[in-house]
Amino acid sequence: MKDKNLEIQFCFPNNNLSCFKEIKPQTDYVVLYIFIFLASVVTVFLNLLVIISISHFRQLHTPTNLLILSLAVADLIVGLIVIPFMGIRFIDSCWYYGETFCSVFLFITFAVVSGSLGNLVLISLDRYIAVSDPLRYTVKITTDRIVICIVVNWLCSSIYSFIFLYNSVFYPETQNGCYGDCRVSFKFEHFVTDLLVTFVAPSCVIMSIYVKIFCVAKHQAKVVNSVTGVSKSQRKAGKTLGIVVMVFFMCWIPYYIVILIEGNELTESVEFNVTCWIVYMNSCMNPLIYSLFYKWFRISAKHILTLNILKLSSEYFNLFPEDK
Repeated sequence: MKDKNLEIQFCFPNNNLSCFKEIKPQTDYVVLYIFIFLASVVTVFLNLLVIISISHFRQLHTPTNLLILSLAVADLIVGLIVIPFMGIRFIDSCWYYGETFCSVFLFITFAVVSGSLGNLVLISLDRYIAVSDPLRYTVKITTDRIVICIVVNWLCSSIYSFIFLYNSVFYPETQNGCYGDCRVSFKFEHFVTDLLVTFVAPSCVIMSIYVKIFCVAKHQAKVVNSVTGVSKSQRKAGKTLGIVVMVFFMCWIPYYIVILIEGNELTESVEFNVTCWIVYMNSCMNPLIYSLFYKWFRISAKHILTLNILKLSSEYFNLFPEDK
């Protein structure tokens, strides 16, 4: 009889509208909490290395790196806010932090997703101009213009997220959910609209730009090496950021496929949860890609971890030793 009573528990026992709390074996709790903790810490740590590196060292104050910085900030927010709170909700199937913070949390999550994709669009445009018109790249792409583009990107992402979540934020009673839940219930057409606006359209733009980059690079290979002055580091940056974009798509496409197949079901399937966590883990993949392909990131990370950045004039350290 005792075991049967333990099978059904409520998130808030004193509330008649409380959601059910999912009961798992003790071992599962330990494993899941360790996973959530490590995922959050690793994501925050790696993205902090990127942010500190680009912010501190003068050699990294370039338009392209500002876009990488903006993307790292989005990934940092995922590791600092989205992964821990969504992890607890995933483990207990309960939201313990109130309706107000739930609205704020959903807004942050949607804004970060839209902002990240917007950053990838800007990165793609930056790489296209660098390859197709390298002689005038420094004239067209300036730090001030990139800062304006980043601000506009985050502003548009925030406005879109606010509009999309308007009913959920200001009229939570329309969601028909139990107390202790933190999800947004959309009609299927809303999912399709969000898919088109925040994924399909930007993805088409990004893919078309990278196809053009590939064509230009292939067609003008000899010219690029001898005349236009596109450096080896610029071409390597284009390839590296292309990998970042490809990994982003590989993480997000399964999620949207599951969403389209399942529609707006009340219960979250195993496939949905798995694809969600693949999306979250994308936030710690970008710094790993930088560490594999960017020598400057490995050098700057070494300076940070050994506290060399505390030395006078450390912002002027050389991060680009001559490649042999």
